[in-house]
Amino acid sequence: MKFYIVDAFTSEPFGGNPAGVVLLECGDFPSDELMQQVAAELRYSETAFVCCEGNSTFTLRYFTPCGEVDLCGHATIASFGVLLHEGVVNEGETCLIHTLAGDLQVVVGEQVMMQMAIPTLLPTIVDAERLHRIMGSDIQQWPSLPIEIISTGLPDIMLPVANLDALHALQPDMDALAMISQELDVVGVHAFALSDDGYTAHTRNFAPRYGIPEESATGTASGALAHYLLRQRLVTAPGTCRFMQGEAMNRPSVIVTQLHADGSIMVGGNSRIIARGNLLL
Repeated sequence: MKFYIVDAFTSEPFGGNPAGVVLLECGDFPSDELMQQVAAELRYSETAFVCCEGNSTFTLRYFTPCGEVDLCGHATIASFGVLLHEGVVNEGETCLIHTLAGDLQVVVGEQVMMQMAIPTLLPTIVDAERLHRIMGSDIQQWPSLPIEIISTGLPDIMLPVANLDALHALQPDMDALAMISQELDVVGVHAFALSDDGYTAHTRNFAPRYGIPEESATGTASGALAHYLLRQRLVTAPGTCRFMQGEAMNRPSVIVTQLHADGSIMVGGNSRIIARGNLLL
């Protein structure tokens, strides 16, 4: 098995969100136990295992150091950056991927853009006072905007905060955040502050339930945020959002979302391969 380390949502090395990518040479995935061990060994927030089915069709599975997840945006962007680099796919090609979140399209171009699962607003009510306390005592909710749980493949809590200073000041209690994430059956919290500096919003993502205290770029949560902003009439469709994430980790990431008139959402960006090798298993 060939493996790669790829920085997703950036064109610069050591920016964006690093992911592991493993290309499988045969038609079968290794055991779940082995894939989990590989993900734990690579130690990145997600590692994607990629199996080519032929005819521009691929099956992808995603593992964090702690368990399997249905979908991962940045690991998908990283995977198709690798496939493009290796000549498995070509620029301009539209591919189909099978994931546990459903079948999705990926368009390979100057940026890799992936289709999100159908946006879903979950009816779960979030205790705002408790969540604010968990995220940090100085947090203030953005006026009139609700806290909502939205999924475009993975459910996350969309948490508006007042401004960039409040966003940068967040200091979550990771144990308490993991507990409430487990109770609500979400991946974690996607906090954001609206901006007018060329980005639609600046964001931070916390997912300690899956062993990720903070993530520098989160594709699925960015898709969910784009849908949230559309629901709140802060953006329009068709249209494009640009999110800046990872600043608090010194790994700035630019995540592009495309909102289509039919309600579908594409998320994407650039990627940069920084290492590759062979797994001797």
